[in-house]
Amino acid sequence: MKRHRLSKRKKGSFWRELPILVLTALVLTFLIQTFVARVYVIPSASMEPTLHGCTGCTNDRVLVDKLIYRFRDPRPGEVVVFRGPASWVSEFSSQRSDNVLVRGLQEAGSLVGLAPPDERDFVKRVIAVGGQTVQCCDKQNRVMVDGHALTEPYAVFMGHEPQEGFGPVTVPRGNLWMMGDNRNNSADSRRHVADQLSGTVPVSDVIGKARLIVLPLSRWQVISDPDPRQTGALGAPEPSGPSWPAGLPLGAGLALSRPVLRGGRGLRERVLARRRG
Repeated sequence: MKRHRLSKRKKGSFWRELPILVLTALVLTFLIQTFVARVYVIPSASMEPTLHGCTGCTNDRVLVDKLIYRFRDPRPGEVVVFRGPASWVSEFSSQRSDNVLVRGLQEAGSLVGLAPPDERDFVKRVIAVGGQTVQCCDKQNRVMVDGHALTEPYAVFMGHEPQEGFGPVTVPRGNLWMMGDNRNNSADSRRHVADQLSGTVPVSDVIGKARLIVLPLSRWQVISDPDPRQTGALGAPEPSGPSWPAGLPLGAGLALSRPVLRGGRGLRERVLARRRG
């Protein structure tokens, strides 16, 4: 009889704790995605073939490291996600449904990486940084930085047409010159040279570095980011830095929810014991 009561009490305790565990996991997931890493959906073809994103295809989901640029600035060759300046909004299109219920579910899902965020965020490759002068093109259709031609194994040209000429543009200090890998199908810094920032993006608007393609599973891979100025490491993915596993934000939130809840319960019991004493 006593054993039956204990078993019943344990079951009741589990069901009372379950909502708290779920809420704790969601809160931790939100914090992880805000400060550590977040999954983003690639909505356009501007980074083909490095990142898939096109109408009618399975768009890539990439895991973005939000910590690295708290310690250093982005470097040439790195693929980054950033908030689009005012003149870039023409490339943005909302992914939200007109149905109020569906829209609410999409908003909730975006907080835990299960749905794309409805934000004016873009993904491009860093080509030049503050103080450098960038222009295009030399006789071999190559982008030039500070008078030196870049070697870009990631760049493709639809229809084998030459990429459009621009510049020279001197990148302001604290800003970046961004270009898509799909050179003839990317509304990047070249299309915004007439704005106040000469088409560049402030480093302060960078959200993080794209590390991994996590979905679809058939395309799971580290995102290559060779320095286009150094031909010795062309095509080689960066070996340093963390390679976050797929599903990190939600998985970490679930994994941490239990110990956090236990720690909170232990602290509460100690406080109550002291009050009784």
